[in-house]
Amino acid sequence: MNYFVTGTDTGVGKTLVSCALLHAFAARERRVVGMKPVAAGCDDDMHEDVRQLRAASNVLAGLGQINPYSFVRPVAPHLAARFSGVRISLDRILEAYSELNAQADVVIVEGAGGFRVPLNDEQDSADLVQQMNIPVVLVIGMRLGCLNHALLTAEAIAARGLTLAGWVANVVDADMAMLDENIAALKMRITAPLLGIVPHQAQPDAREVAALLDIDTLELGA
Repeated sequence: MNYFVTGTDTGVGKTLVSCALLHAFAARERRVVGMKPVAAGCDDDMHEDVRQLRAASNVLAGLGQINPYSFVRPVAPHLAARFSGVRISLDRILEAYSELNAQADVVIVEGAGGFRVPLNDEQDSADLVQQMNIPVVLVIGMRLGCLNHALLTAEAIAARGLTLAGWVANVVDADMAMLDENIAALKMRITAPLLGIVPHQAQPDAREVAALLDIDTLELGA
């Protein structure tokens, strides 16, 4: 019952959907914990995404387990690490993930940026998910250009031999033209189920979004 949440880009609602999934599974009396392997753009000792994931979890875990790598510069992970004189190690992330997996029924792992974002000079997020060997939930930021990003990401997930458990249409552009038609186009082309449509929200609320997600489909597919 663990999932890796990726997105078509940065800023498309991965944290919102990750927290919503945590709330939804917690409502079914599951022990849940969120994980953010790499966070960049931290102003203090904890990235805002990590803070939200911790708040949505009901398993108390160490910060080093939830967020093994945290960097100040708001740039791609491998660059943020290089500026800090650090090399991101997948082994370290996998060790933390294994510890969380032993404590919870459901671990929701939120990626950084998109599916193929580099983590070091040789490996990217897709390599990490392959080693975790868990299904992927794709968050599609509904805005102009999202169709291409979504379909390419779905192809990349399949090319790695991974399971796309489902996708979420998150309306990031309140004025997106022909929204329904774009969602219909995605439903025709992505074989994985649509788990929910998240309307545009000025102040996103993960608990409200949890009620919009089709958790039954995820549980049946697990």
